[in-house]
Order: sequence, then structure tokens, then C-alpha cells
Amino acid sequence: MEKPNTQASAPTTVRHVNVPADQAGQRIDNFLARELKGLPRTRLYRLLRKGEVRVNKGRVQPSFRLNAGDTVRIPPVQVADSRPGPGKAPEGLLDELEAAILHEDKHLMVLNKPAGLAVHGGSGLRFGLIEALRQRRSDCRFLELVHRLDRDTSGCLLIAKKRSELRRLHTLLRGNAVEKRYWALLAGTLPRGPVPVEAALDRSGKKLGGQVQVAASGKASRSVFRRLEVFRHANCTLADVQIETGRTHQVRVHAAHIGHPVIGDVQYGDPERNREFRGLGQKRLFLHAAELRFFDPDADAWTGFRAPLPTDLQQILDNLRTDPATGGVRNDMEAEER
Repeated sequence: MEKPNTQASAPTTVRHVNVPADQAGQRIDNFLARELKGLPRTRLYRLLRKGEVRVNKGRVQPSFRLNAGDTVRIPPVQVADSRPGPGKAPEGLLDELEAAILHEDKHLMVLNKPAGLAVHGGSGLRFGLIEALRQRRSDCRFLELVHRLDRDTSGCLLIAKKRSELRRLHTLLRGNAVEKRYWALLAGTLPRGPVPVEAALDRSGKKLGGQVQVAASGKASRSVFRRLEVFRHANCTLADVQIETGRTHQVRVHAAHIGHPVIGDVQYGDPERNREFRGLGQKRLFLHAAELRFFDPDADAWTGFRAPLPTDLQQILDNLRTDPATGGVRNDMEAEER
């Protein structure tokens, strides 16, 4: 087997890079990932945290979005010339992603993201969804994530095929003009009617594998839970969750905050309830990004996409709805009008 070349190049001078118009609107961390290919994200974030990377002579956070004409200061950093790049995704996964496309046009791609697949590589992962897509669509000059979903969350995911579309959708997301709805199986019986949750979320101390917390010092966050179906024999509720902000782990933390954690959630959930549901086929987080809607000014109409519930989650609902003793439908469940 050929050994990778571990020789490294080390620039000796600071670089000042002017942001071109076609790269405006992107996050500084993504910009740096392209300028410093092969540099681990942990080191990249350290450069930002220490102020070694600056924009227009000022410190910025990783989420800072660049404008055309901004000047980015990039310090001399040693980067391995032949550092092992993103791994090749197997053909089976590429075929699965191709089949998961819900919509595609010249500007946008919408996928029903499989659970268990991170949206991007890094932190020990050789590839993620976006790297796999770029591998399959090598002819596409531009493919970027518009937003993210947790690794164990399935459902609607937007991929921009043009930078102008990425900027447009980011503007909508920042203005809370994109409606996001999730389906979640919650422990306990959710009350009738909408259950709004306005609990600020803090991730300032979040490390890899850490937890987001409800804290007054956090960012304003709002979710609205509505029950779709109650399974009284199993003491759980299938809920529709509309999020009006897009914070990390928002649905999961808000659900736990009101005493109805998501079934299968190993970070914020109830371990005992999770063990109970394994007998029904639960193997992962029961959280699915079911629908995305946003207003398209060009068409002067709302554009919406729905992702069908994956087979594994649907099987859990089927098991809950069926009496194992008779094979018939249980009569103790309570469905709401949808």
C-alpha cells in the first residue's frame, strides 16, 4: 500500500484575501476551510477564537458571514500537502442519496436525508452527505448546504446549486421566513391544542458530544408542539413541531424542557423510556424533518416540500397502532384532526 506523503507546506507570511462578489454571504469558517484545505476544523476554530484570523482587522465568530470586498487576514499555517482527503462514499450510499431527492431544479436540490448520516465530514468522519453528493455530482460547480440536520435526524434538507440561491435562502432563514415542521414521538401525553415553548438556548460551552442548555443568557428560541396522535397504552404522543428559530438541538431540548423528551434521544431523553421502546423497533432518535415551506417572490407563491416518514419510524407507529395479541388495531389511541 502506498504511504501518504506527510510532508507539509508552511507559508511564512500572513495572507490578506479580498472576498470576491461570488463568495459573499458565506460563513467565515467555510471560507477558511477552502483557503486552508486539509486543516482540521478544530484548528480552524482555534485560529478564529484566538483572533489570528480577522475580517477587516476585527475578530469574528465562526458564524460571521462575509461581504464582497471584505479583507480576510489568514495567518501562516502548516497544512499537510497530502493529508488524506475526504473518503470516498460507497456506491450504495450514492444511489440511496440519488433516490432520496425530493425536488431538483437548476438552483436547488431538496433531499430526504437518511438518518445516521452526518451532513458533512470532519470530527473523525471521512465524508458526510455533502461530500457524497459532490462525489456523485462531480459536474456541478457549486453544491452547498443551506442548513443542517443532526446526524440522527432524517428529513427535508436544502442544498443550493448556485451561490445566489444560497444567499437568498440564508436571508429567508435569518428572517425566520422559512417554515420548518418536524414529526417527533414524545414520551408522555401532550395536552390538546398548541403548546408553545419559548425557552432561550445556550450552546456557548458546547463541546463535541456536549449538551445545549435552557438558559436566560441563551439565544431566543421558539417551538410550537401540536399532538397528532396519542398512544395511551404506551404513554407517548406523536407530535408535529413547528420551529420558528433554528437553534442547535432545538426540538430535542425544548421537548425535554416541557417534560416530554423525544423517544430515542440519548442526550436529552429518558433512558428508561428508550429501553422500553426498543421492543417496538426503536433504534434511533424518533425525529423527522417532515416539511419545509418558504415564500418564493419570483413565483409570488409559497414553495413547499414534504419528506415521507422513513420505514423504520413508520414501523414503530404501525407497531404502536396494532394490538400484538390480536393483530388488530388498538382502540385506546387518540388521533387528532390533521
